[in-house]
Amino acid sequence: MAAKPAPPGECPQCWQHAHDKSIHRRLGPREDCPDCVNHMVNGHPTLVPKRPSRWW
Repeated sequence: MAAKPAPPGECPQCWQHAHDKSIHRRLGPREDCPDCVNHMVNGHPTLVPKRPSRWW
């Protein structure tokens, strides 16, 4: 079952990998996810949705 879309202000890839267990199911014990490692090294994408403003 796919996870819900990432809420505003959260990285879509981090959210998906944290909440969708099927992504990491194919990995062996103590095996790192290449997508997660790449994401940790290179950082979050520039398209992270912003949190809604609560000023108004």
